[in-house]
Amino acid sequence: MTTTRPPVDEPFRDAYLRRLGFATPPPASVETLYALHRAQVERIPYEAVWIWLGERRTIDPLDSLRYLVSGRGGYCYHLNGALATLLGWLGFVVHWHTAGVQSLREDAAANVDGNHLAITVSDLPSDANPGGEWLVDAGLGDGPHEPMPLLTGTCAQGPHTYRLRPSEIAPGGWRFDADPSMSLRGMDFKPEEATPADLRERHEHLQSSPDSGFVRTLALCRRDATGVDVLRGRVLTSHENKIELDTRADWYACLADVFNLPLSDVDETRRTTLWEKVTATHENWLASAAEATTS
Repeated sequence: MTTTRPPVDEPFRDAYLRRLGFATPPPASVETLYALHRAQVERIPYEAVWIWLGERRTIDPLDSLRYLVSGRGGYCYHLNGALATLLGWLGFVVHWHTAGVQSLREDAAANVDGNHLAITVSDLPSDANPGGEWLVDAGLGDGPHEPMPLLTGTCAQGPHTYRLRPSEIAPGGWRFDADPSMSLRGMDFKPEEATPADLRERHEHLQSSPDSGFVRTLALCRRDATGVDVLRGRVLTSHENKIELDTRADWYACLADVFNLPLSDVDETRRTTLWEKVTATHENWLASAAEATTS
């Protein structure tokens, strides 16, 4: 069984494809799957700037498409939800799965509590993957650049190596072990088909709770074949080089030029408020770091 998807909306489909660099709908092939995944993580940022702008979102697939088509990004529910819908419209067999990201915190345990949406594609065999099942995850931030055959073993992509294996906490499900460079330890997902309703409670927590990392820290990620660009607050880490962005102009230029997030729909008042909020958080972080080094 595949996740129920909305009826094909050709204007949305075509606008989304144009943002990914496709002039016309491509065929449902392994080559297309790879090309779409690469384009998504290269052209559309993993981001939650919208939370810092005081916005609220749903995880309805068509809403997720609207966010991306409008020039914004999103986090896993939006990026994978929109991509899954597009893939289904193009003829791929797509499945949603309730998943859980295990962070790098020492006390973080593997979980499948719905803090992540994983998607898989089935019935798409290749010489290297005759079973035809694929993990397609454009929603892990600094995660894979390409789809991964859903097979036990390691998968090398550029400078990074990932591992897939049966999950120890979700019988019949899978475990993704992250590259050591990533901001997470791994991700597990259930084998059953999921719906937005299964993930809505965790989404509401992540977009609004003071305990949410997305609420505490403004962060963006963008992947390409050679590495990852990450912006946390006012610190840009690009291919292991760190730059502190000292001016509002430089910070907004970074959003537009590095992360393809010009925020052209955000007026001057809201842009000023956002910059002041990011700066206050950044200065508090600097003060805490200085205090820690002297104590």
